[in-house]
Amino acid sequence: MPMKRRNLLLFLGAAAGTTAIASLTKNSQKFSMPFQSAETTGTLTNISFKPIQSPMSLLTDAKSSTINQFEIADDLIVPEGFSYDVIGAWGDKIGDSRFGYNNDYLSFVETVPNEGFLTINFEYISAIPWLQTYSKVLGKELPSAVVEKALKKTKGTGLNAFALPEKNPLKAQIKTISKEALIDQGMGVISIRKNAAGQWERTFSKVDRRITGISGLEDDRYLKCTGAAKAVFEKKSGKGYLDQLGDRIIGTFGNCAGGTTPWGTVLSAEENIQNQVPDPVHADGTSFPPDRAMFKIDEEEVSGQGNVFGLAGNKYGWIVEVDPANPNDFGTKHTWLGRYRHEAVGVRVEAGKPLAFYSGCDRRSGHIYKFVSRDSVTDPQDKANSRLLADGMLYAAKFNEDGTGRWIALKPETSIAPEDPSTIVGGMINLPKRPDGGFMSVRNKSAIDKYKQQFKTLSDLYEGNPTEKQGAILIDAHYAANACGATCTARPEDTEIAPDGSLYISFTSGSPDSKDGGPDKRVFKGPNGEAPYEYGFVMHVTEDNNDPAAMTFRWKMMAMGGEPTAGGAGFSNPDNLLIDPDGHVWIVTDMSSDKLNKAVPKRIGKNGAPISQSNLRGLFGNNSLWFIPTSGANAGNAYLFAMAPMEAELTGSFLSHDRQTLFLSVQHPGESNGIRQNLKSETRKFAMKSADGKDYTQMRQVPIGSNFPTKTANAAPKPCVVVVTRSDRKNITSA
Repeated sequence: MPMKRRNLLLFLGAAAGTTAIASLTKNSQKFSMPFQSAETTGTLTNISFKPIQSPMSLLTDAKSSTINQFEIADDLIVPEGFSYDVIGAWGDKIGDSRFGYNNDYLSFVETVPNEGFLTINFEYISAIPWLQTYSKVLGKELPSAVVEKALKKTKGTGLNAFALPEKNPLKAQIKTISKEALIDQGMGVISIRKNAAGQWERTFSKVDRRITGISGLEDDRYLKCTGAAKAVFEKKSGKGYLDQLGDRIIGTFGNCAGGTTPWGTVLSAEENIQNQVPDPVHADGTSFPPDRAMFKIDEEEVSGQGNVFGLAGNKYGWIVEVDPANPNDFGTKHTWLGRYRHEAVGVRVEAGKPLAFYSGCDRRSGHIYKFVSRDSVTDPQDKANSRLLADGMLYAAKFNEDGTGRWIALKPETSIAPEDPSTIVGGMINLPKRPDGGFMSVRNKSAIDKYKQQFKTLSDLYEGNPTEKQGAILIDAHYAANACGATCTARPEDTEIAPDGSLYISFTSGSPDSKDGGPDKRVFKGPNGEAPYEYGFVMHVTEDNNDPAAMTFRWKMMAMGGEPTAGGAGFSNPDNLLIDPDGHVWIVTDMSSDKLNKAVPKRIGKNGAPISQSNLRGLFGNNSLWFIPTSGANAGNAYLFAMAPMEAELTGSFLSHDRQTLFLSVQHPGESNGIRQNLKSETRKFAMKSADGKDYTQMRQVPIGSNFPTKTANAAPKPCVVVVTRSDRKNITSA
């Protein structure tokens, strides 16, 4: 049964009353995840837009609705009376560099009304469209044909360019590709303003700049760092690889979600760094050698980009803080916040209390973390608060089945107490491997018991003087958290603080992975107790006594993605969330590009088994942006506000202070098929269900590839940032 409105409102009202949210959103703009639509209520009395049509029958549609024919558009579809403009796209000039690829988190810090700094994350490279359109967009060639020919000879193992002689032509060619790919990642700051005509424009100030994946390599714009891991970076010798740069760091990449502080700095989360540099480390926190991440090109990624430059893996996977107003600030990595596949930062800042920063590790089996500063905040808007991130403690969350939980300190004295693998979807957990370094997969309780007999505390797993040992734990946070019993979760993609100080967490997928494992099936299960559950979850966490430094909490799973007739909201794999000043919820989705509009002619496979939830995701159409009012006659219902172009994802939704502009990233259009050739489309068949549960067949027209944002035949698809406004210039969120 779908979640009833009263249950959803119980969730939303628990920590997001509309009056309170209005005060929150001044400093908190990025959110995440899944909610469930409820019963239809007819007239849209408090909705400021006419919802666009979804390919799926929703509970907000007429009960008898069937959508027998549907045409997917290679465009950003917004409601009637709304429009969008592109403010920046891949290849555009930023400072002495360019607008990067696959823009994600956005942060608009206003300096005066309708003017300020837009900070943009550039996450990763989509191999097919990037390689296909690089010369067309940037006007220069890559030596990709020669390199790909050499790669074929390796039969998939990749090339260790780091070990090639400096004069070897192949090394120079790989270096060229890797350099260009890393330039297209990182962060960017652009200055913008709204002109007299009400249109946003760039002002190209001296503050505009790029922080790339190679900052510092050739220009002395090294990133800085704070915290205990700095002691590991400064080691002169160790068990593993050292880049000999001490506490200086070359670049940032994998920059996915983020957050904005009350004092006007922007936090950028380094996520899937394992694609470019080695993820595992030794017991002393030093890296595995560069050859553990070989250079490769496949249909999804240009990977191993750090190999040829000898980048040390332990310097990536952090939270980066940047002051957009300071043209000389190229980023600081705060190592007390931990190293893992960061996704988002929930910032809790209250005068007289310690800082509390929440984040998630976006891997299958990843954990939820909280950093608590040693010292307390005096003035939430004081830029000196950044210093509080240099010392404190990192904790990982333990979720008990009864709805309680506790925070486990990741420090040397903490006891070893891994979970029983049988409680985890996929039946496997990875633990620090000793004495070799890295990790090992454990699949039964007897192996866990043996591990606990051998190692008593985290101190037994890590090496160095006290500061170095603590630094090594922070560097190896995911595996250290596994070792001391933190709960494996379902790909956490956002952590957001509500007005009352409680925490909302979104989990995008409950499916397992053969390498990383899966979530705890006692916590992450579907509406009928299913585990795995692909479509995603949202959780509400309340710290005991509402104290940011509390060591215990309560949690409740509040909503799930999925089909409406099976208890879902009508979308799959919810991602970022925005709460507007009226307390209403906006959600973007993140379905895998290869699943978008994938045909589902039948729900039963040839072997007689039901089609998997993963392969049913083609039913949901393109990725999208949804609106859920939390008050008024339609509270609790889910309304479709926007649909992304082909093979794209909408990310980074950020509302301007005056509510008249929605900043939005359009990431990886054409990711699977590249350029849409000659406006090609094809018809696909989908086994759909109406809102009242009846089976029917939908014939859907689906473009092949993308030409967005130009939208002309055979144009190169380009990731870009758009501004969405109402044609009548009224507030986007006005009732």
